[in-house]
Amino acid sequence: FVYVLEGEGVFGPTADQPAGAHHLLLLGQGGDGVEVWNRSDKPLRFVLVAGEPIGEPVAQLGPFVMNTEEEIDATVNDFEYFINGFEKAKHWKSQAMIALELEYVG
Repeated sequence: FVYVLEGEGVFGPTADQPAGAHHLLLLGQGGDGVEVWNRSDKPLRFVLVAGEPIGEPVAQLGPFVMNTEEEIDATVNDFEYFINGFEKAKHWKSQAMIALELEYVG
C-alpha cells in the first residue's frame, strides 16, 4: 500500500487519478515495482509498504496483530501490566485520547 503524506501524485499508469495527502492506496499483488509521478510543483512525500505473503495465520485485536489468539492474549496482558516492551506505555496517552477526554469533561 501507499500512504500519501504530502503533495499529490499518480501511482501507476500516468492516466490514473492523482492521490493527495492523507490518502491510502491499495496496490495489487502482482509485479515488482510501481511508477510514481509528481504532477505538481510541490514536493510529494509518501510511505510505500510492500512485501511477499508469508502464508502464516493472522490474529488481530485493536492495534495488536499476532499469529494466534493466545499470542494476542499474552500481548494484551503485557500491555496492561507494562512489561515486555510496554514499560513506557504507563505514562503515554495519544493526542486523540487527550482531545476526547477534554471534550468529555468540557
